[in-house]
Amino acid sequence: MISDAEAEAARHTALEVRRDYERRSEQRRATEAQWTLNACFVAGRQYADITPVLGVEDTLPGSDWEERQVYNHIAPILETRLAKLAGVRPVMSVRPASGSDEDLKTAEASTKILSAVSARMETENVISRATMWSELTGTSLYKVYWDNEAGDVCITAVSPYEIFPDNLCAETLDDVRSLIHARALPVGEIYDMYGVAVSEEEVEFALPERSSSRLLADMRKVRPGGYAVLIERYERPTKAKPEGELLITCGDKLLYSGPLPYENGRDGKRTFPFVKQDALPTAGAFFGQSMVERAIPVQRAYNAVKNRKHEFINRLCGGVLAVEDGSVDTDSLAEEGLRPGSVVIYRQGTRPPQMLDQGVVPSSLSAEESKLEEEFNIITGVSDIMRSSAVPAQAGSGTAIQLLIDQDDSRLAITSDLIRAAVREVSRMVLRLYKQLAQESRLTRCVGEDGRVELLRWKGSDIGECDVVCDTVAESALSRSGRQSRLLELLSLGLLSDEDGKLGNATKHKLLEAFGYGSWETTEELRSLHEQHADEENLDAAGGKRIEVMDIDDHDLHLHSHIRFMLSSECEKAVKRDKTLTERMLTHIRTHREMKALTGRAEAENA
Repeated sequence: MISDAEAEAARHTALEVRRDYERRSEQRRATEAQWTLNACFVAGRQYADITPVLGVEDTLPGSDWEERQVYNHIAPILETRLAKLAGVRPVMSVRPASGSDEDLKTAEASTKILSAVSARMETENVISRATMWSELTGTSLYKVYWDNEAGDVCITAVSPYEIFPDNLCAETLDDVRSLIHARALPVGEIYDMYGVAVSEEEVEFALPERSSSRLLADMRKVRPGGYAVLIERYERPTKAKPEGELLITCGDKLLYSGPLPYENGRDGKRTFPFVKQDALPTAGAFFGQSMVERAIPVQRAYNAVKNRKHEFINRLCGGVLAVEDGSVDTDSLAEEGLRPGSVVIYRQGTRPPQMLDQGVVPSSLSAEESKLEEEFNIITGVSDIMRSSAVPAQAGSGTAIQLLIDQDDSRLAITSDLIRAAVREVSRMVLRLYKQLAQESRLTRCVGEDGRVELLRWKGSDIGECDVVCDTVAESALSRSGRQSRLLELLSLGLLSDEDGKLGNATKHKLLEAFGYGSWETTEELRSLHEQHADEENLDAAGGKRIEVMDIDDHDLHLHSHIRFMLSSECEKAVKRDKTLTERMLTHIRTHREMKALTGRAEAENA
């Protein structure tokens, strides 16, 4: 039981965190308005603008006849950029701290752990979601945390709407002293997480409609019941608080108070469990800039030119009548117009109605339209080749076409490098969390160099001081078809063959993987099963279990696997724990050789 004074102090702390969250939310109002405007333009609501009072609202037309159609170029440009950036999926590897065998083994194991974690958590989907937010708003974040229930690392993409730094002028997370992560969750989920019943709040989820003349401030709001705002405030370590501070509150309830939980920074320091990813960095600002924001003025001008052009065409097609006052019934003429075969009765002595000469559509409108389309390409970094997947007529050779594609990809180099840097930092945090919190031994399935499934037994202490680097650095600069053509060239030149002029299993696996085939095509299924069973026997023997030779074993494959295991450093570690392991493995190997010899003699006699 806590005392009344402690309960009041906890309530005071929760309210102080809530006021801090509201203050930061107010400071970020202008930035959020820009994000909302970006979303409106992508969705097709392109007659909206930012106002000081309402935030974002639709502008009213100047007259009833004014054309206000939307010719959305921003949405396909965004989709094209996301499609191109989808190829930026860097493969992370771990660089050893030194050239010693121990560090080399540690780096190899860490690389396999990263690969297994990436496959298990489907990090490609997480990167795609984060990239979607960064392209729309300019910034997204990854949250790398430890799931106590699952006992494993989790990686999620976080919307910038949920992040509130204490300093909007800080350019990086390292420059931020305090960070708030606020999100709306069901009160039942909050109770399951912290065991505290919290009160419901009125949480609004805005659903902007794609076509509406109403103000955006009055757009449809959904107020689901049973929600509350969970606030996490992270404080960077200081002299007064060397381990930092984490406060988790909801309403007036303090759910958690303590140091930062993770040693996820450099040299084992505690820091925020977030990694920031920008689309385009902004000098002197925490949140980056989106290409949507740059394209909005061009989109406004393009809509205006297209609509004025269509108004002119409507006048040419519909015509404008000139009538003498009192000569005809103007109400009837305005309602029915001059239909084919109609009879127009006009007063005797007056001039009959006539069509005014409207001329032709000014060529300046078409010229301005073409210039604005070129400006879209210049500002957003997306060319006609990307959007239409069409080769220019002036490109007459394959080399020229490839140069144009490379130039297009180079315009996305800044964004691609920022994605790689973010994924690299996420990988470092993953290894640091495993090193801190993975105390028990784990068994992880991973893929070896030749595509064969391997079992790796490890724990946090096996992860050393290693550095994570990008194993591939040109995902966006080289298309899949380009990689395939280069591989075929290398294969025809014989550069991928060994000294005997043959392709090894590892090389075959790499080639088939590059052409879109999985590891099951690389070797025979039965051979893979035998190798996997032999590896499992190695792990069982290292764990003290008894292993036996079966008649159905492929003795050559088993001998190769067992001998390789006995020569490895993993076996040396296991021998220190179990002195009988060496003799048991040697006995097992002798049995394989004896049964292999018996099988050979039996086959010779049958022949």
